Amino acid sequence: MMAFIALTTLQKGVVWKILQRLGLASTRCFSKHQLARAGQNFSDYESIHREYKPEVPEFFNFAKDVVDKWAEAEMGGRRPSNPALWWVSEEGDQVQWSFVEMALASKKAARVLSEQCGLQKGDRVILILPRIPEWWLLNVACIRTGTILIPGTTQLTEKDLLYRLKASKARCIITDHILAPTVEAVASKCPSLECKLIVSQEHREGWLHFNDLLKRAPAEHSCTATKSHEPMAIYFTSGSTGTPKMTEHSHGSHGLGLGVNGKYWLDLTPLDVMWNTSDTGWAKSAWSSVFAPWIQGACVFVHSMPRFEPKPVLETLSRFPVTTFCSPPTAYRMLVHHNLSSYKFHSLKHCLSAGEPMNPEVMEEWKEETGLDIYEGYGQTETVLVCGTFKGMRIKPGSMGKPSPAYDTQIIDEDGNILPPGREGDIAIRIKPNRPFCLFTQYADDPERTASTMRGSFYVTGDRGMRDEEGYFWFIGRADDVINSAGYRIGPFEVESALIEHPSVVESAVVSSPDPVRGEVVKAFVVLAPDYASHNPEALIKELQDHVKKVTAPYKYPRKVEFVPHLPKTISGKIKRNELRKKEWGKL
Repeated sequence: MMAFIALTTLQKGVVWKILQRLGLASTRCFSKHQLARAGQNFSDYESIHREYKPEVPEFFNFAKDVVDKWAEAEMGGRRPSNPALWWVSEEGDQVQWSFVEMALASKKAARVLSEQCGLQKGDRVILILPRIPEWWLLNVACIRTGTILIPGTTQLTEKDLLYRLKASKARCIITDHILAPTVEAVASKCPSLECKLIVSQEHREGWLHFNDLLKRAPAEHSCTATKSHEPMAIYFTSGSTGTPKMTEHSHGSHGLGLGVNGKYWLDLTPLDVMWNTSDTGWAKSAWSSVFAPWIQGACVFVHSMPRFEPKPVLETLSRFPVTTFCSPPTAYRMLVHHNLSSYKFHSLKHCLSAGEPMNPEVMEEWKEETGLDIYEGYGQTETVLVCGTFKGMRIKPGSMGKPSPAYDTQIIDEDGNILPPGREGDIAIRIKPNRPFCLFTQYADDPERTASTMRGSFYVTGDRGMRDEEGYFWFIGRADDVINSAGYRIGPFEVESALIEHPSVVESAVVSSPDPVRGEVVKAFVVLAPDYASHNPEALIKELQDHVKKVTAPYKYPRKVEFVPHLPKTISGKIKRNELRKKEWGKL
């Protein structure tokens, strides 16, 4: 196991002595009366839109203006004694860092990046680490130095890594001993790569050793001046519809803009403990594991589990005071089949989901077993929260909720006209006359791809949807995923939701398939539950088709069904329907 710097260079006593020398130490803490006053950040959905009036300063830096400010609040007794980061290993080891510790450690790390790695403002840095405290530390350190952070998942193959290094023209890569050999295998093909920094107990030839350098680094650092509109991070998209795009966000768009997620959707305060199960390397980690909770001064809870498994997740929710839990629908589907009634979640009060549409039956089962609703959120790597269900709103299972105050979100036609309720169209965000500050700035180094997302006065998300009479938005599918069969437009999600209600179905993916009469028809790729593997295939197909006809419009039933052992997925776990669709249409 790694030797974490929290246990070697930032012992609480050492930090306290530094604070005393600086005249910043305080023993004042929150009283029980103050803690009891914590509550919801808003009264109702309408109040969110009334009060949301963000101010975007000319200069903004998340490290200085958020992390350091909360550190000052801690030292002055204006924040409770919750940690800023609470990390738990598979073996049960724990690391807790306050904002004071994070601020001091990230200044030391920033000195390493600037002085030892030679990085300057605007340089691109790929950061690939598992769920360890150093990942959070280096996020903040990169922001301090003005370098452009590019998170990557630990599951990258050699091909994936080579693509990202070459596309991004990164000057530096930071990773651990596990991925280091893969980096070495491709480094010679990446002329821009000048520095390799390893976070590990191991020393490796040709690599700078982060832990050693951090111990020797001074604790003082002058934060690089960054303007709100300047680039802060690049996130590679999941690649569910093609080559991953490099989505660029500014210091303002994520470092400040994700406050709408933290305050209104996650509904966090400094008293909350937020656990988001998304892996490092994806924009969802930025959403709910870094920016949104820390803007609100909440504690980020992290479990180092290498993969999502129901039992340890449920045990963790029972054991630790997690108040706010966010996980994708796939995870909730696993959890509801794991004897939920045997667990007690004493602190949990708010459950959320994002990443793909949630099946209504999963929401209902979770509510029945835990007494808690699941609040859905919809957004993209390119955005902050676009739509969501917020506390106080009536939840419509299967709906994405209503627009967040961050954007003017509409359903538009192919000419950019706003469609009335009940009409299917493209989900779009108004960008004229004023572009929202919390929208991505561009697809880095790809102006044509950036321009292709614009239609008239709108940024087009690439997703299809519909708005009902009450203002709720409903997801139909990616624009490329919608099936046009004999004049009927069919979204895959509704068919997949119907299929998963059948006990034989573990998961499914629905795509178009060529048909000589209808042009294309609905085809379902189905992963069966083990108990149904020996059933007569033809009889089971008929049973599934009849089932879909009963629970949704009959014309949507899958005329073709294929049983498969697993579905192709992106590294982030999203189903690659485009791959299945190409296979059906003979393009693979």
